[in-house]
Amino acid sequence: MHDDGKTSWTIRHFSQANPSGAAQADVAALLRRVADSLDRLGAIEVSDIVMHHEVTEDGIWPSLTVYFHKTDVDEG
Repeated sequence: MHDDGKTSWTIRHFSQANPSGAAQADVAALLRRVADSLDRLGAIEVSDIVMHHEVTEDGIWPSLTVYFHKTDVDEG
């Protein structure tokens, strides 16, 4: 491997959905749930958020995958 002067880091991720059932399609609740999870992670920088939809017998079940990296980690 050669040193091309580029910085690299490991990206982390998590996926989250509402509990299955009558309110599983509530996107506003899902966004609040993900926001709470982000707050608990502390110092991070979000790189991307991807929304997925699964179709179940209870209807559409959205989920979000958040890609992030920690900003309070010594990268030296």
